[in-house]
Amino acid sequence: MAREGLTRLTGTGSGNCNKNDCPNVYRTDKGSIVVQGDLSDAFTPSQGEGLVEIPASVLKEAVRALGW
Repeated sequence: MAREGLTRLTGTGSGNCNKNDCPNVYRTDKGSIVVQGDLSDAFTPSQGEGLVEIPASVLKEAVRALGW
Protein backbone atom coordinates (compact mmCIF):
# COMPACT_ATOMS: atom_id res chain seq x y z
CA MET A 1 0.00 0.00 0.00
CA ALA A 2 1.38 3.42 -0.91
CA ARG A 3 1.43 6.23 1.64
CA GLU A 4 -0.82 8.21 -0.72
CA GLY A 5 -3.58 5.65 -0.03
CA LEU A 6 -3.56 6.45 3.70
CA THR A 7 -5.31 9.21 5.63
CA ARG A 8 -2.86 10.93 7.99
CA LEU A 9 -4.28 11.40 11.49
CA THR A 10 -1.19 12.95 13.14
CA GLY A 11 1.99 14.80 12.32
CA THR A 12 2.87 17.81 10.20
CA GLY A 13 2.35 16.19 6.84
CA SER A 14 5.91 16.11 5.52
CA GLY A 15 6.16 12.32 5.90
CA ASN A 16 9.89 12.65 6.47
CA CYS A 17 11.14 11.37 9.82
CA ASN A 18 14.39 13.30 9.39
CA LYS A 19 12.39 16.52 9.64
CA ASN A 20 10.75 15.79 13.04
CA ASP A 21 7.58 14.36 11.47
CA CYS A 22 7.46 11.05 13.33
CA PRO A 23 5.82 9.14 14.85
CA ASN A 24 2.53 9.13 12.94
CA VAL A 25 -0.80 7.33 12.83
CA TYR A 26 -2.66 6.70 9.56
CA ARG A 27 -6.07 5.24 8.63
CA THR A 28 -6.42 2.89 5.66
CA ASP A 29 -9.34 2.90 3.24
CA LYS A 30 -10.50 -0.29 5.01
CA GLY A 31 -10.67 1.57 8.35
CA SER A 32 -7.64 -0.10 9.91
CA ILE A 33 -4.81 1.83 11.56
CA VAL A 34 -1.15 1.98 10.49
CA VAL A 35 1.44 3.30 12.95
CA GLN A 36 4.85 4.70 11.98
CA GLY A 37 7.35 5.04 14.80
CA ASP A 38 10.62 3.97 16.35
CA LEU A 39 11.25 0.23 16.43
CA SER A 40 10.80 -1.32 19.84
CA ASP A 41 12.58 -4.30 21.31
CA ALA A 42 10.12 -4.83 24.18
CA PHE A 43 9.68 -8.47 23.10
CA THR A 44 10.15 -10.59 19.99
CA PRO A 45 6.94 -10.59 17.93
CA SER A 46 5.73 -13.44 15.75
CA GLN A 47 7.23 -13.82 12.27
CA GLY A 48 5.83 -11.24 9.87
CA GLU A 49 4.99 -8.79 12.67
CA GLY A 50 6.87 -5.83 14.11
CA LEU A 51 6.73 -3.53 17.12
CA VAL A 52 6.84 0.25 17.05
CA GLU A 53 6.87 2.64 19.97
CA ILE A 54 4.93 5.90 19.94
CA PRO A 55 4.09 8.42 22.67
CA ALA A 56 0.58 8.41 24.17
CA SER A 57 0.17 12.00 22.94
CA VAL A 58 0.30 10.76 19.32
CA LEU A 59 -2.50 8.27 19.99
CA LYS A 60 -4.57 11.02 21.65
CA GLU A 61 -4.08 13.20 18.57
CA ALA A 62 -5.24 10.34 16.32
CA VAL A 63 -8.32 9.71 18.48
CA ARG A 64 -9.24 13.41 18.28
CA ALA A 65 -8.78 13.34 14.49
CA LEU A 66 -11.15 10.37 14.25
CA GLY A 67 -13.71 12.06 16.50
CA TRP A 68 -13.84 9.13 18.92
